[in-house]
Amino acid sequence: MTVRELSVIKTQLEMEQLMIQKYTEYSKQTQDPQLKNKCEQIAAKHMEHYEKLLGQLG
Repeated sequence: MTVRELSVIKTQLEMEQLMIQKYTEYSKQTQDPQLKNKCEQIAAKHMEHYEKLLGQLG
């Protein structure tokens, strides 16, 4: 893997972490059960992305 590719993956990992944190926090802040569930689903999807990216690093 090139240095450029590693840099792109590192940046994307950081973005996925940020999205996980944001949607987890949003789910804690809302009282609406449907919105809470949706935020949790989105956070879980970003966690899947994060884990796939980590897998690319070996």
